[in-house]
Amino acid sequence: MEAAGWQLARFIGEPAVVVCGVGNNAGDGLAAARHLQRWGRLAGACCVDVSRLRGPALAELEALRKQGCEPSNELDFGEAEVVVDAIFGTGLSRPPEGKFAEWIEAINASGKRVIAVDIPSGLDAESGVAYSPVVRADVTVTLGLPKRGLGGPVLVADIGVPPAAYAAVGAAVPADLFAKGDLVRI
Repeated sequence: MEAAGWQLARFIGEPAVVVCGVGNNAGDGLAAARHLQRWGRLAGACCVDVSRLRGPALAELEALRKQGCEPSNELDFGEAEVVVDAIFGTGLSRPPEGKFAEWIEAINASGKRVIAVDIPSGLDAESGVAYSPVVRADVTVTLGLPKRGLGGPVLVADIGVPPAAYAAVGAAVPADLFAKGDLVRI
C-alpha cells in the first residue's frame, strides 16, 4: 500500500480529494492522501465507512490521522480539482449498491478530473465486466500489472513486485518493464 500510495500521490499535481471505500483499495487511497497532505495537495479525504477499515487499510487511516487529517464519512469534493477513486479494487464481483453506488454516481456527476486507483470502481477485474454504476475515470493508475476491462488512458505503476512473484502466478512480464520509468503508459 505504501508503494501504491506513493506512486499515486506523485502522479497527482493538483488539489485532490481521495474517495475511499472499506477495503485494501481504500488503504492505497489513504496512503496517497497522506503524501498529498504532506505536499499541500490534499483537498480532502472521504471514506464510505471508516469503522469498517481493517488490517493494512486501518493502519493507513491511523497514519493519516497522525498527520492531523480525519477523513469524512460524507462525500465532499470541496476545493478539489481532482477526484481520486479508491472505492473498490480488484475484489468486486457484483454491481455496487447503496452508499457505494451513490458515491460512484456523484463522482461521475462532479465534473472533476477523475483518477482511478488500480481499477475504476464498479469494474470487475476478473471478467472485465463494467457494472452499473462504474466510475468513468479520466486516467487509471493500475498497480503492478494491467487488469481486465481497463479503458485508456492507463498507467502501470511499479510497486516493487519482483519478477519471481509475477512468474509464480504465471504472468509473463518483460524484465525491463519499468526500466525507463516507474509509471508506464499502456
